[in-house]
Amino acid sequence: MTDIEICHSMRHAVVYRPPPSEGVPVQHRPLGTTGPRVSALGLGCMGMSALYGEADRAESLATVHAALDAGITLLDTGDFYGMGHNELLIGEALRTAPAAARERALTSVKFGALRGPDGAWFGYDGRPAAVKNFAAYSLQRLGVDHIDVYRIARVDPDVPIEETVGAIAELVQAGYVRHIGLSEAGAETIRRAASAAPITDLQIEYSLLSRGIERQILPTCRELGIGITAYGVLSRGLIGGHMNRDTKFAANDFRQRGPRFQGENLQRNLDLADALRKVAEERGASVAQTAIAWVLSRGEDIVPLVGARSRGRLAEALGALEITLSPADVAAIEEAVPAGAAAGERYPAAQMVHLDSER
Repeated sequence: MTDIEICHSMRHAVVYRPPPSEGVPVQHRPLGTTGPRVSALGLGCMGMSALYGEADRAESLATVHAALDAGITLLDTGDFYGMGHNELLIGEALRTAPAAARERALTSVKFGALRGPDGAWFGYDGRPAAVKNFAAYSLQRLGVDHIDVYRIARVDPDVPIEETVGAIAELVQAGYVRHIGLSEAGAETIRRAASAAPITDLQIEYSLLSRGIERQILPTCRELGIGITAYGVLSRGLIGGHMNRDTKFAANDFRQRGPRFQGENLQRNLDLADALRKVAEERGASVAQTAIAWVLSRGEDIVPLVGARSRGRLAEALGALEITLSPADVAAIEEAVPAGAAAGERYPAAQMVHLDSER
């Protein structure tokens, strides 16, 4: 797809410069005080396998390759995304990528979710033996000899976090894992985990519509030198600029059950996206670029994960790296989308109970 075709395929798109075919991206950020330096944007790969309806396999592989070519180094996945499908997809993308890009790539893997053949969710398993079992399968599916950042997807309430983190620390000592991460953990759990082993980063939802981490979680991470990999930076498309009130979701798209996508909640949230659009257009950027740039502006210790499933959406996201927001820009954005303005919880009630970060 050419740059012109990309632009014409996107409503409200801006003109994008092609990403470099070789070389390392200009912008890097440290992943906490104990982790590696990574590209300022990471690629979240979940939607290439699960939860957002059907995905185009060829386009997914091309998108991973385009991300690596552009200098994105952090690829985020979970062993339960499509029951291993996503890890196999990333493994294939890495095998078929140029050697230089493959060597720069870093894998971030979540584990622990228990699922049935019908897609049902049964909770999370953070027992030490389970941690090592999950890791063995992930290494095989990814086709790598180590995982760069390994984390349980949700804190297992039946297993002390110290035991789960301790098992990952043993994998680090054995060379199978490089760094330990957390996901959707609350401040107290973060402190306990950090007392057991060095924690590189916390993966958690953070966007203009989801700013809860600013109260306790983000200050705790900064105190302890723990980085943030922020997912949901476009709030599952709500503030991506490509959704409207007539958007239809596939039967296997989990947003059908999302509280923020229901009835009056959807109307309210899309009104916020429209307000953000006005700010974005005044600055010659797309809505998505503005939302991503806002997350980037929150601190050098925050790395947004963009869930692009196509080269076009990836190109748009990369454009956010060229945006520098002034204090006046940030104020205008936050006036358009004030903290706490989102209508509806970020997950259905059955999933909210698994979020240690919300306790």
